[in-house]
Amino acid sequence: MTADPSWTLHGLQIEILDAMAAAGEFEAVLTLLCRRIEALIPDIACSIIAVNGEQRLRSSAGPSLPTQYRDLLAHLPDDWLDRTEFVADGNPARDPGEPANVRPRPPSELTLLSGWAASWSSAVKAPTGQLVALFTMYFQTERSPSRQERMVAETCVRLLRIGIDRWHLQQRNRQLRHYDQLTNLQNRRRFNAVIESKLADESRYFALLLVEIEHLKTINDTMGHVVGDQVLREVAARLEQVASVSASTFRIGGDEFAVLADDIADHAELRDFASRILAAMHDPFHCRGNTIAPQVTIGGVVREMDGDSPDLLHQNADFALLHAKETHRGGYVAFEPGLRTSVMRRTETIREVALALTEHRIVTYYQPIVRLDTEQIVGLEALARLRTKDGRIASAGEFADAFTDPHVADRLTNQMLSQVAADIRTWLDDGISFQHVGVNLAMSDFRHRNLDQTICAAFDAQQVSLQHLVLEVTETVFMDGPNHDVARAVTRLRDKGMLVALDDFGTGFASLTHLLSFPVDVIKIDKSFIDRLLTDAPSRVIVEALIDISAKLGMRTVAEGIECAAQAERLSELGCRLGQGFHFARPADAARTTALLQQRAQRHPEDQIAGVI
Repeated sequence: MTADPSWTLHGLQIEILDAMAAAGEFEAVLTLLCRRIEALIPDIACSIIAVNGEQRLRSSAGPSLPTQYRDLLAHLPDDWLDRTEFVADGNPARDPGEPANVRPRPPSELTLLSGWAASWSSAVKAPTGQLVALFTMYFQTERSPSRQERMVAETCVRLLRIGIDRWHLQQRNRQLRHYDQLTNLQNRRRFNAVIESKLADESRYFALLLVEIEHLKTINDTMGHVVGDQVLREVAARLEQVASVSASTFRIGGDEFAVLADDIADHAELRDFASRILAAMHDPFHCRGNTIAPQVTIGGVVREMDGDSPDLLHQNADFALLHAKETHRGGYVAFEPGLRTSVMRRTETIREVALALTEHRIVTYYQPIVRLDTEQIVGLEALARLRTKDGRIASAGEFADAFTDPHVADRLTNQMLSQVAADIRTWLDDGISFQHVGVNLAMSDFRHRNLDQTICAAFDAQQVSLQHLVLEVTETVFMDGPNHDVARAVTRLRDKGMLVALDDFGTGFASLTHLLSFPVDVIKIDKSFIDRLLTDAPSRVIVEALIDISAKLGMRTVAEGIECAAQAERLSELGCRLGQGFHFARPADAARTTALLQQRAQRHPEDQIAGVI
């Protein structure tokens, strides 16, 4: 050094601090620092290794060192600095900032390379005492550093402390910008950038899978958010395990993940990959006394086959996921062009029903449930109908897609309960004798913890006893709830005096064991069995067995879809006492139902006891 060292170092500090303030690449700043020192001190070389203690990210510089040596610096084990021992004249360095001759052990790879006779290193430590960087000078002869060289090293240590603090902050900010803090997966912002990058390479094949956790809200509501958060972490970890090095995993929503899988060119390969994800979710885990088996639903697309832009790929994957949730919950569905039309139709139906609810065009129709021996009405089933703007009455099947929207389904159930309670109040005030009205409940109704409160509020407002209400639930709904939540909710409702009917029995999982495990009072035999009752011997045997088993279990049976007198007569012969169908009456509005009840309702108390649903 020929110039005044203090003046020269002052200029060095200004230049390096300016480079740091410009927020350039940290390794470029380290390289600049090495080159400026090498320019100040002839016949030496410099290297810097810096480590972010939180993320174990390494930056290194050594512009005048051999390429082999620089590569070695760039690929040291993550804990190398933590395992480095500093030895000065045979004694450990006591001051974290004090320069010291260094011999790292282990590893042994950093033995001085040929051409350098000696080295001299300075440690840079964080306020916590953690070693975060190593600044090294290399000499051509065996010697100790001069006073001026020590002054330069001390200046470098101070600059590195400032620079590393800034680097750590940058890395932390990057982590916050691009990573989900709960699961440590890349976030939606990062997902958008990565998929753009992949699409920029026209020769690159990849697939996009959207993975949604089932019942997360229910888990949060019933077990607590601590358990829900652990479910998210567990699913994220299992996705990462499946993804390995061939895919990238992102959390892009509350319960939704995205996986970008490389080198997948067709739906067969995509299906195999999705199957691995589903298999990874099978094993349960334990959290706060709960045993949970995560369930996910997946929709997937392949680049070029299903789209070649970020928006189109994501939209089509969404269509596949929505269809999977409707038709194959807990499974996988690949996108196909027809799904776009189906989803758009569903979206339009949801919009139409939401508008009809606002305009009070959802009306309640009732179909009688009768005693087969007397054809007297003992109960009713409430059915939702939509009055179109041109006055036509649309059946529930025409707008069933709207039930898939939780908000619309919730509004629909609330309106049905309020209308049913009001109609029952009218019939009771008019002295009409009847027993129960059945109301259908969907899976979405059980996703709210306050279902019983909603029902009670509607009936309390009309001062109607809950004993007049039968809740009709399908097998699919019973089985769809996580950890038997639906069964527990139904038990609570029964405890309040409501009866529960297992609706459409035989169309879902159709297991007789469900009659033992589901907390129900009434079995409603599905119309498909009744249709074949007169012509198909196996159907007749099944119906007879169901009637007999239900009676022995203390449950009542109702035959659905009776369309002729012969069916009613045969069912009565088999021991079935109650039925409903077009043979007795078609669904009608409240006014016509009132007139029908006045004509055919069961009147005698002793008959009511005998014919109760």
